[in-house]
Amino acid sequence: MRVTRIANAPVSFGVFELSDGPAPLSADAMVAALSEAGYQGIDLGPIGFLGTGGDFARRLSAAGFLLAGGWADLRYGDADGFAAGLPALDATLDVFDAAPPYEEGFAPRPTLGESGSPARFARPGGNAPGLEAGEWAGYAKRVQEAVDRCRARGYEPVFHHHLGTNVETTDEIERLLELTDAQLCLDTGHLLLAGGDPVKALRDWRGRIGQVHIKDGDPAILAEALDDGADLREIMGRGGFSALGRGVLDLPGVVWALDEIGYRGWIVVEQDTLPGRRPIDDVIADQTANLAKLKDLGL
Repeated sequence: MRVTRIANAPVSFGVFELSDGPAPLSADAMVAALSEAGYQGIDLGPIGFLGTGGDFARRLSAAGFLLAGGWADLRYGDADGFAAGLPALDATLDVFDAAPPYEEGFAPRPTLGESGSPARFARPGGNAPGLEAGEWAGYAKRVQEAVDRCRARGYEPVFHHHLGTNVETTDEIERLLELTDAQLCLDTGHLLLAGGDPVKALRDWRGRIGQVHIKDGDPAILAEALDDGADLREIMGRGGFSALGRGVLDLPGVVWALDEIGYRGWIVVEQDTLPGRRPIDDVIADQTANLAKLKDLGL
């Protein structure tokens, strides 16, 4: 039987990196808005946005929130770049250590992401070449090293396939699963815009799914943006990841499949966007509506 808690994430408000400039709303305002909407947790976002140490724990605890997970970028395709990024992974885990105590079955998941492929960032969705056959062994070895590093700190990580990276398509995800024992963060929106079927993926990979990110996607926006020469960032700005129900995601099918496989763990609702493209009140309203849609489907 499915047992879940539902979180949201700073990326739904366009907060990816602190270096991008001022956030469209403060951390306290974001947490308050998501708490009022009825979410039970939040993803970490960029280190420092939600605070660190005691400030971080107090901010989440005051809202009754748990930490669902947190992104850690690494260069798996480049041995030197990978090694240089490991201190940042350790810093992310340090913040995890300061999070409020979690309930059994709902530990926060370090989300192992890739720093990206410039060619694929420019032409996302399986529209640019990925890894060569001979590159997979080294890539997977470094993913496994990151997985083991998280486990040594007491956390079970998940690998996040993502547009603009070397693991976008269904075939690439399956290759990574074959070469590592990593659990998967199944992101319905990123898989959808890479030509995959999220409902089938939930069934096919049921034994390897450690966390689920639910987001919708609009392939028409992706196609138009690619025709215009726009990259992944601009695709997000144009609404390529839409509010739930405005794209083509089979949301009832996703919820049905979660029941079918008996998924237990965090659901993170995301709507990757860019700050300043829409009024912040509209962004907040979308996240409230996204949760309501899931609740209407019995999630």
